[in-house]
Amino acid sequence: MKIDRYVLGDFETNCYVVRVDESARDCLVVDTGLDSSELVESLVEAELIPAAVVLTHGHADHIVGLEALRGQFPGLKVYVHELDAALLADPQANLSAFAGVAYTADPADVLLADGDRVEEAGIRLEVLHTPGHTPGGICLYAPEAKAVFAGDTLFADSVGRTDFPGGSMSQLVQSIKTKLFVLPDETTVYPGHGMRTTIGREKRSNPFVT
Repeated sequence: MKIDRYVLGDFETNCYVVRVDESARDCLVVDTGLDSSELVESLVEAELIPAAVVLTHGHADHIVGLEALRGQFPGLKVYVHELDAALLADPQANLSAFAGVAYTADPADVLLADGDRVEEAGIRLEVLHTPGHTPGGICLYAPEAKAVFAGDTLFADSVGRTDFPGGSMSQLVQSIKTKLFVLPDETTVYPGHGMRTTIGREKRSNPFVT
């Protein structure tokens, strides 16, 4: 699996472009950042074709770039967890109003639930519902690649904020313990912000999950 990271927008959101291998032209995108112009330009230049975008949750810094991506690739399919689907159309709930952009998006094409699979561009991802940062926060696990895209659930030495509407620290910690820390220690964690880490490292040293 080929994974390229783009750090997008003022909030430095990690966006991931995932392909079967280096030669593949079809790809899957995880999150779009607040400003996806750099991402769109790179995809066009490399002649890559995104089949789908999977949103790990519905906050502005992960979804506002969706508009530019949809504009460039009108056949794009959008996935989001069913409990965060309403955030796409609510600038207060998705926090874009507070970021000064008051963003609303058209509905997602596919609503996800825990245990679902996303299969696009030859990539297969297992949906792990990990509420706590938002009610519909998800992580995306690729067992063959020993990788998990963690959104704003788990970071290197940290966890997602829980002081936004719908957040819960106890729920987030429970999600991490029951959905992420049961994965193999060697699993690479690709977070929504910051540098990658591993499940084993976070089990040993993350001060927020005890």
